[in-house]
Amino acid sequence: MNGLTRREKLITDIDTVIDILEKSKVLHLGLVDGDEPYVVPMNYGYTMDEGKLTLWLHGATQGRKYDIIRKNPKVFFEMECDLQPFEGDVACKYGISYTSLMGRGTAVIIEDSQEKQDALTFLMKTQTGMDFEFNEKLASVVGIIRIDVTDYTAKHRPLPKK
Repeated sequence: MNGLTRREKLITDIDTVIDILEKSKVLHLGLVDGDEPYVVPMNYGYTMDEGKLTLWLHGATQGRKYDIIRKNPKVFFEMECDLQPFEGDVACKYGISYTSLMGRGTAVIIEDSQEKQDALTFLMKTQTGMDFEFNEKLASVVGIIRIDVTDYTAKHRPLPKK
């Protein structure tokens, strides 16, 4: 974890990080297409194995994001939850409280049927809290991207004290 300017907002507790992963439902995937940034919102699933975070995305089997990843697999991601707007007595004291997770990694386009089935199971567990099983036929019609996360930062902006 690195890159955070306001250290007092830093979250280092792994259980709180997992809570963010469970509560957030949309990941914003940042890619670089030549010299142009490209960001796409996506549903995701995750696994956390001995502190190692892996993210799983699904979608169509082709398209711009796949073309970009094949050229440049380096990605950045961001997600947030617990959004709560607040007001102040002047414009500069308005804001929003939130909890967020952002980081970077390497995207891998998955072709293996069993890994795709596992990824869909992780994704549905994250998105719904329920366990689903997938077969080879179901996995064959979707594209799966695995993000091998190299580092991430979590933070919380609390509501201001009254």
